[in-house]
Amino acid sequence: MSARFRTSRRRFLQGAAAAGAAGIVVPTADRAFGFQSPNERPVFATIGLRNQGWTITSKTTAFADFAALADVDANVLAENVAKTDQRQGKKPDAYKDYRKILERDDIDAVMIATPDHWHAKIAIEAMHAGKDVYCEKPLTLTIDEGKLIEKVVRETGRVFQVGTMQRTESERRFLQAIALVKHGRIGTVKKVTCGINGMSASPEIPVVPVPKELDWDFWLGPAPKVDYRALPELREGYGGGVPLYSNCHYSFREWHEYAGGKLTDWGAHHVDIACWALGATETGPSKVTPLEYTLACEYENGYPVVNDRYNVATRFTLRADMPDGVELIITSEGDNGILFEGTQGRFFVNRGKIVGTPVEQLEDNPLPEDAIEQVYGGPIPQNHSVNFIESMRSREQPISDVWSHNRMLEICHLSNIAMRLGREVSWDPAKREIIGDDQANTFLAREYRKGFEIEM
Repeated sequence: MSARFRTSRRRFLQGAAAAGAAGIVVPTADRAFGFQSPNERPVFATIGLRNQGWTITSKTTAFADFAALADVDANVLAENVAKTDQRQGKKPDAYKDYRKILERDDIDAVMIATPDHWHAKIAIEAMHAGKDVYCEKPLTLTIDEGKLIEKVVRETGRVFQVGTMQRTESERRFLQAIALVKHGRIGTVKKVTCGINGMSASPEIPVVPVPKELDWDFWLGPAPKVDYRALPELREGYGGGVPLYSNCHYSFREWHEYAGGKLTDWGAHHVDIACWALGATETGPSKVTPLEYTLACEYENGYPVVNDRYNVATRFTLRADMPDGVELIITSEGDNGILFEGTQGRFFVNRGKIVGTPVEQLEDNPLPEDAIEQVYGGPIPQNHSVNFIESMRSREQPISDVWSHNRMLEICHLSNIAMRLGREVSWDPAKREIIGDDQANTFLAREYRKGFEIEM
């Protein structure tokens, strides 16, 4: 246990005592190597709290103490402070400005669950501030941001986990799928299809007053300054309670200014598993071809010609030419999940099932007893957060490291570039640049709004 963790935990408990919280209850954990004693628990903070921000916070409170939370929406911040207080018996400090968290020397790690366009800037600043980082997927908005993050991880030696939790969770179905491939149960892999769902286009979304609880300018941050837009109809189900159509809240995923649509939302999960199974986590495709697609609005020279509606792809089928002649298909059609096809069979896996003849044959011909742990590289922890915390102790990079994540995410980013320009793009995985297409290469990076640049 590091002296820093001891000091951090002591300060956290002293703050609780000062607030009259003498009876803090620390949840027990089945396993988090090096952090089983209350005095050895690291101190965390979460930046960005809506939906997935609370998900990763809530499943980590069994293994870490949360001293601070940050969000630009006052209502979301207050709600999550109250839930965290109830969960851990100690009220975390609340901030609108995440930089206040990075200034604190009692915080060991930050969990980042902001919209995608903020990920790189906050993560880089956190590492420079001496924090380990758990960042939600997709890690970046552009390919060059991935290179910047890799550089800072190398320079600072910080532990960095990406939130592609299918690598650890989902009842190990995806690990079993990779083990089936690696043990030759479908022969030589010829084709992998990642079904990641489509989305609907939006109607015209009008400019309306910014909700009083939201700091819209800070929410935009590095993105261009634009008006807040929303329609009154509310979203239901997961992520509900916010406008169904807007350029904020849950719908940020449908705008290239802030995200990459389904390609980087679900694609960041399933393309990741596909690349892992193919042994392609250190390389990339030679070409990405848009076979068919529909964008949510009209484009010209790679940019939307209107700003009052969603602009990412709604339907698509793309092909990435992978090493050894493997076709990687990414499509909005069919079931959400991954279909592996080889010379001797095929099977399908998603978060709810793994099915196919090679799976049925396991009853009579099981995989080696340790096959799944061999895929993972050791014992599989209770959840993705535990892998991160164990890596903080060992100072080794976790199962979802930035390098393998960026390699597979490059496929998703290239897919969006290809659709925006309406043509295939050839890729040099060694130089990590598009071949023979100057215009396409301009989409590998973005310009940051003044005052929100990334400082290296």
